[in-house]
Amino acid sequence: MMDTLFGHLPQPLAYAERLLGWYARLGADSDASMLPQLCVTAVAQLSDCELCQLYERDETTGRLWLIAQHLPCSTPVGERAADEDFQNEPLLHYVLNQRCALILDDVCGSVHDSGFLPATTTPWRSLSCLPLFNRHNVICGVVLYASAHAVCLQGYAASVAQLAGFALSQWGRWRSVQRGACTTVRQRNTPVAGGYGLIGSSTAMEATCRLIDKVLRAPFTVLLRGETGTGKEVVARAIHNAGPRSARPFVVQNCAAFPEGLLESELFGYRKGAFTGAERNHAGLFDAAQGGTLLLDEIGDMPLSLQAKLLRVLQEGEVRPLGASASHKVDVRIIAATHRDLAAMVAQGQFREDLYYRLAQFPIELPALRDRGADVLLLARHFAEQACSSLEKPTLSWSGAALDQLSSHGFPGNVRELKCLVERAVLMCDDGVILPEHLSLSPAPELANAAAESTLRQRLERVERVFLIDCLHKNRGNRTRTARELGVARRTLLYRLARLNIPVGDARGEC
Repeated sequence: MMDTLFGHLPQPLAYAERLLGWYARLGADSDASMLPQLCVTAVAQLSDCELCQLYERDETTGRLWLIAQHLPCSTPVGERAADEDFQNEPLLHYVLNQRCALILDDVCGSVHDSGFLPATTTPWRSLSCLPLFNRHNVICGVVLYASAHAVCLQGYAASVAQLAGFALSQWGRWRSVQRGACTTVRQRNTPVAGGYGLIGSSTAMEATCRLIDKVLRAPFTVLLRGETGTGKEVVARAIHNAGPRSARPFVVQNCAAFPEGLLESELFGYRKGAFTGAERNHAGLFDAAQGGTLLLDEIGDMPLSLQAKLLRVLQEGEVRPLGASASHKVDVRIIAATHRDLAAMVAQGQFREDLYYRLAQFPIELPALRDRGADVLLLARHFAEQACSSLEKPTLSWSGAALDQLSSHGFPGNVRELKCLVERAVLMCDDGVILPEHLSLSPAPELANAAAESTLRQRLERVERVFLIDCLHKNRGNRTRTARELGVARRTLLYRLARLNIPVGDARGEC
């Protein structure tokens, strides 16, 4: 894959190192508003071109406007280009219409009109224009770079397209957050855009967010299923916070945390004198959550006797406290969560069948962390920032070897395990960089070789891994389209997927 992606470049290893550095800078730059300008600077330097332009395309109108330009001694892109639509420029229109790259070795002798490019004393000689796709395989922008000299730009196409696409998506997310913050002030009940505050861009998390969007304003009972540590309470809170009940209480009760008698009194409440020690009336959690949401965690551990009372609440919307002679109405949305197989428990007589079907009105299966691909690194950085803030430490960076260890770890404890692991690493780190020894994970066999040649190979493979996962993700896991976009044979792509230990799930787009 190295020969295919970077083989036509004069110094492939050095190029990979510079490319990885730009990825790190684009991902960590504190001023997100400067991402487009930083991107065109990166592309110009990587390709040794004097000019680079980044265009953004509106998916609805097709409008194409210039958002950043790198050209020495030129004025920055600003209001002069804000109202100008470039979608009908023949050269750009060709790239948009054909959905493919256009690379010209002789601009002057080409049939494509390049008159919209900035005029210079020396005419443009070599040019490359690439479409940028979002995760739905829709063109979201165009990157163009050109040189006044005869330069072979073919070898940069795949890597530049990925880098520019990454920068454009990061910039788009930043703008969505900015718009969302303003919208929240004006409309408290407006659902949070995008991921509902959930961290991750994998296909698995996209599917979860789509299900949340479907049930957000519906009165249905939600059943969250998934392994321990997958973040069921986080998702339940996201449903509550983005829904119409966000201004009312969000109450959590772990059904495995109390014995049967105490759990019943906690949920339904009791009246004075209902049992020994009941010296006053006590409102249960259903009353405490009035108008809001009650999360019943580990619902599979609820005793059978209580399941009947819960079913009545779900069916009739009524609660009868212990010692009371009458029931009263409650308005509570119930979300249940479990790591158990409730259907199997029903078959074994350990869970009421009628309650199971009532709870499973709208099930959401939360993905295990091992099925979320690149989300591991996003979550790790998020948890590290949180821990640094809590400990009042300066922001830490990550070593490549530490990121490799996280990527290759299976995380049987899922997100909870990752969070604890990162928090410990932040506490152990004293030198500003999180290293493998701070993670206390067994290093992968290929990382044990400390030779300089192996280190370069590993760094190159890390860049390649990012390329493949991003490209697969963009093409919705279609390996044939991915191979075509990268300009390699399909069997070469399959070999590299196996060589880099990219799981089959990632190859289906679940990355």
